[in-house]
Amino acid sequence: MVDEAQIRVRLDEIRTEHRDLDSAIAALWSLTVPDQLQIARLKKRKLRLRDEIAAFEDQLIPDIIA
Repeated sequence: MVDEAQIRVRLDEIRTEHRDLDSAIAALWSLTVPDQLQIARLKKRKLRLRDEIAAFEDQLIPDIIA
């Protein structure tokens, strides 16, 4: 079982990677001839990270049925 501290550390790591991908995508777009394939790959990675972030956040926030 993964404890809350480990989840928070991993969450910080993937949030940082998610932000870094924004910078990488912006840098690729600024090129004279943007590498569309690389941009698409980075965007897919970014979406996977977003899903992973959401899953970890769900683990940290208890379900409360009101």
